[in-house]
Amino acid sequence: MTLRHDRHERDAAGLTYVYPVVSRRARGVSVGINLNTNRACNWRCVYCQVPGLVRGKAPEVDLGQLERELRAFVRSIALGDFLAEHVPEDSRRWNDIAFSGDGEPTSSPQFAGAVAIARDVLDEFDPLGSARLVLITNGSLVHQRGVQDGLRLFGTRDEVWFKLDSATEEGLRAINDVAPGLERVRTNLRTAAELAPTWIQTCVFARNGEPPSEAEQAALVEFLGERVKEGVALHGVLLYGLARESHQPEASELSRLDLAWLERYAARIATTGLEVRVHP
Repeated sequence: MTLRHDRHERDAAGLTYVYPVVSRRARGVSVGINLNTNRACNWRCVYCQVPGLVRGKAPEVDLGQLERELRAFVRSIALGDFLAEHVPEDSRRWNDIAFSGDGEPTSSPQFAGAVAIARDVLDEFDPLGSARLVLITNGSLVHQRGVQDGLRLFGTRDEVWFKLDSATEEGLRAINDVAPGLERVRTNLRTAAELAPTWIQTCVFARNGEPPSEAEQAALVEFLGERVKEGVALHGVLLYGLARESHQPEASELSRLDLAWLERYAARIATTGLEVRVHP
């Protein structure tokens, strides 16, 4: 087994909750934690690569099993030969423990407990702090107390990647198949940024051959600029394209945008004063 950035199989290590990936955004090996083993999510993004995705929340998590799996696997990376045997030479760096998986991780009632386990394992096997915790989230549940308890365990080197693919109600429905309301998005984003270092993650792509409209682009730039002016302490924007095949009904409508388009959009977003990192 050799890991590749365009393949993120959850069973790559033969475990229930823990899986390794080579992450193009993390620029190294990410140890993933999948709390949504039932492939359930409260959103349904049209570009989602999870086969058999269903609407719902994460199931009950066996925290004891999660800790055993995570501790053993991280040991094989930090002290063993996993990187040398399974990772391309240019990516042999342990970057993080990331909550991602097959659905919204914060929908797990054991989210805070899982973060506490990951924090302990990371502190034990990476005492110098070269790796970090990452939460990849749609941000829709940040207002819940249990999610906030988990975020309070994040340190200054850790990161929350808060999904924001559109800043219009129409765009949210068309891309994420949800209507959370922009006021909820604004509130949850501010809360996340107050509790942990937070980046915006935005996926852009062509749909039926057309890139995001001028109105969509302008709305996102305006939304981000307003947050900056309000003093929301965002660390930047992760602007990325399609890397893996969607398993949603809209898959045939989607296609990648070229690097030049992404870089032009990134430059426009950067006028807000935020750092923008492009991942085509």
